[in-house]
Amino acid sequence: MTAAVRQAAAPAGAPAALPASAAAAVRAIHDAAHATGPIPLAEVNARAELMARFDRSYLVPAETFLQIAARLTDPRRPGGPFRALTIDGRRAFHYHSVYYDTPGLRSFHDHRQGRRLRFKVRERVYQDTGDRQFEVKLKGRRGDTVKHRRPLAGSDTPLDAGYRAFLADTLHRAYGIDSPATLQPSLSTDYLRATFVADGERITCDAGLVCDDLRAGRRVRCDTDLVLVETKTAGHLTDADRLLHACGVRPAVFTKYCGALAALRPALPANRWRRAARCAFGES
Repeated sequence: MTAAVRQAAAPAGAPAALPASAAAAVRAIHDAAHATGPIPLAEVNARAELMARFDRSYLVPAETFLQIAARLTDPRRPGGPFRALTIDGRRAFHYHSVYYDTPGLRSFHDHRQGRRLRFKVRERVYQDTGDRQFEVKLKGRRGDTVKHRRPLAGSDTPLDAGYRAFLADTLHRAYGIDSPATLQPSLSTDYLRATFVADGERITCDAGLVCDDLRAGRRVRCDTDLVLVETKTAGHLTDADRLLHACGVRPAVFTKYCGALAALRPALPANRWRRAARCAFGES
């Protein structure tokens, strides 16, 4: 994780001043989050938890992101402004995730082929609080994303028997399929995130993304001027989607896991992600 990302989160009780060296995308999400009102986690979960939702991804230049964020967080916005998730005074949070896949990258290839019964398995660490979650992401019948999660405690890992049983039960109930016999850590991601919330919709905004191939020992970093924006809603296009489209930003065929592997392993058949991966990470 870059030094700029590590310094971007505010200490409890007050926003921290960013160093002059802070990347444009880091500064953009920091400034946008501190320019609007706060919303606590409990209210986020009540208004827009969205464990089943439609996601759309965008790779947004920092300057464009700030223009869109200003519109969404404007107090005069019909229906009220988007507010920034705030925990103990912080409005930007460090995330670390480890994705697990089979030795042959079944999850990656199932997503590449657009299979309906596809899934991702990961450990997510909320580094500012120490909270850890084991997560299984599935595709619902409408093409929506459905997330199942279970807390990780102490030295637990997703490969422990209890979590493997949770995965097996989740896949059997949702898809009627068996869990993979072997899973291994495949990719890790680190980034800074700010989250903006309105009734029934949520926007996550990530900067400073660093991805490590845990098997090949390679690393890629996202363009420091790009904000990775995901709109999340139970329905169709959101106000954020419409504003992004009006600014000439179209949805990107991009996920952190598949896009990073496309950049890290050029020999993989990953044409559907190549364009967005080049935009995010540059030429490999």
